[in-house]
Amino acid sequence: MQFHHHGYVSQDPRIVAAAGTGVDRPADLPDETDVLIVGSGPAGMLLAAQMSQFPGVTTRIIEQREGRLVLGQADGIQPRSVETFQAFGFAERITAEAYNIAYMNFWGPDPENPGEIIRTTRTEDYGLKISEFPHLIVNQARVLDYFAEAAAHGPGRIVPDYGVEFVGLTVHDDGEYPVEVRVRHTAGSREGEEHTIRAKYVVGSDGARSGVREAIGRRHVGAFSAHAWGVMDVLVNTDFPDWRTKCAINAQAGNILHIPREGGYLSRVYVDLGEVAENDNHQVRNTPIETVIAKANEILHPYSLDVKEVAWSSVYEVGHRVTDGFDDALGAERAPRVFLTGDACHTHSAKAGQGMNVSMQDGFNLGWKLGAVLTGRSPESLLSTYSSERQPVAQQLIDFDREWSSLMARKPEEISDPQELSNYYLATAEFPSGFMTQYARSEITGGSDHQALAAGFPLGRRFKSAEVVRVCDGNVVHLGHHAKADGRWRVYAFADASGARLGEWASAVAPIIARFTPADADVDAVLDAKVVYQEGFEDVELLETPSLFLPKTGPLGLTDWEKVYTAAPNAWSKTDIFTERELSRDGVVVVVRPDQYVAAVLPLDAPAELDAFLSGVFLPA
Repeated sequence: MQFHHHGYVSQDPRIVAAAGTGVDRPADLPDETDVLIVGSGPAGMLLAAQMSQFPGVTTRIIEQREGRLVLGQADGIQPRSVETFQAFGFAERITAEAYNIAYMNFWGPDPENPGEIIRTTRTEDYGLKISEFPHLIVNQARVLDYFAEAAAHGPGRIVPDYGVEFVGLTVHDDGEYPVEVRVRHTAGSREGEEHTIRAKYVVGSDGARSGVREAIGRRHVGAFSAHAWGVMDVLVNTDFPDWRTKCAINAQAGNILHIPREGGYLSRVYVDLGEVAENDNHQVRNTPIETVIAKANEILHPYSLDVKEVAWSSVYEVGHRVTDGFDDALGAERAPRVFLTGDACHTHSAKAGQGMNVSMQDGFNLGWKLGAVLTGRSPESLLSTYSSERQPVAQQLIDFDREWSSLMARKPEEISDPQELSNYYLATAEFPSGFMTQYARSEITGGSDHQALAAGFPLGRRFKSAEVVRVCDGNVVHLGHHAKADGRWRVYAFADASGARLGEWASAVAPIIARFTPADADVDAVLDAKVVYQEGFEDVELLETPSLFLPKTGPLGLTDWEKVYTAAPNAWSKTDIFTERELSRDGVVVVVRPDQYVAAVLPLDAPAELDAFLSGVFLPA
């Protein structure tokens, strides 16, 4: 963590000084705002935390609840989400309180006594194999708390306006604030009072029954399957030996997905309630909790649950739906003004552990784009890439979830290979982890002409971090962990063996970066350039590094010493980042977007290609 560059700091360095709209932020909703976020779920709260890093932009977030979420339904946190938490500064703290999934065990009928279950497979969780970040279980309410903290502690000082309900909106053809939003106060001294807010952009993060989606004429496409599940968060005493291990249980009586929760005692149990009759008319949703508990005991035989407390429960029918568009452009020539995120634009089953995770990436994708456009860094056309990038991801999620849900709901006689489910769980690991998202070529994701120079950093995929040595102090660190969710792009220069090309490239690139950086801003305020040398850190003379990588920042003009690295041998594989990520030893440049996705791979000796790419992303300052 870097601080003191604006002067000595004695308090919590995570609370940065208020700036712009964060100074004397009005308590009441304004008549006009740049961005209005409707709903404080995972996508909305991440978006608020991101927008707080753009204090020149007025952002408000409304929520019809009277206060913070107390008990959230979602709880699965995939490694990609923990990587995102790292960018927002709270990965270590939330990991400490979460349940870390180390194994997933599989249970099936005992061949000698099919009415009872036995453990068939122990499987080390995929999170341990494919990422430095863990696979966690923690209440959605706590995730929202951490993002709320990041939003409130950012320079924009954004806090939700609770007790405010979305009523409707109208998008006008012109005007500086073309979206007219009607809201109603649902609590406090102003309860029942209606108010009109004019916004430049509106984001609907208001859940599966989204009023924003309905207001812009978008619709969910898809249907519910004829299968129901009961779900409960419970405190129990039990003789089931794997109660603190994630389990998929297949029995003659039905199926259970069992997920231990944070805190050492609480667990979530998804209980198969079977097929739903066509004329049920959703009556299965009224199944009493006592029936769900009895069914769980039937499936677990010869083991049993003595339920002491039910913290939360629900019954749902599996649904797989994607909205027919994620913004209001509807094929119009203009840029979108209203966007949909999270459950407002995609819904699915809970058993694949994807809902909250994919929703947060919606917010991450959209946030920096809104910030870039509203601060004048990028053209408004950038906003059209939100729907074009996130809608295919949602469809891929639905396809994966449909297959996983079907596998989970099978009867024993439909299973020919007892290892099939565990094999599928491991074989598809990178997708549920969040690592298979790959954005297509666009104005912000370049072509693949030079991909061979950095084969381990595929274009459009998330920047997969690796260990390096920070030259200034000799510490081994993860290169990607230094990139915070502050709206900046990263330009990583992987040096050639001699460093000669690097020096020439840095001299040519410095004025290019300056062209897109406001005159009154730090030189790295928009494009943050870092270098990784091939030799050992003790062989690099730090002050001989090109000045591009030793910028002077802040009001005191202090040198930033933490942008110069060398390739560190990995402690396990004994290889360095050049080998791990298949980087050309002749040098290569990797450009990474603010949401951590690789945007361009370019030769080190072609600064003009970097100039051409950046000119398509940014407006001159």
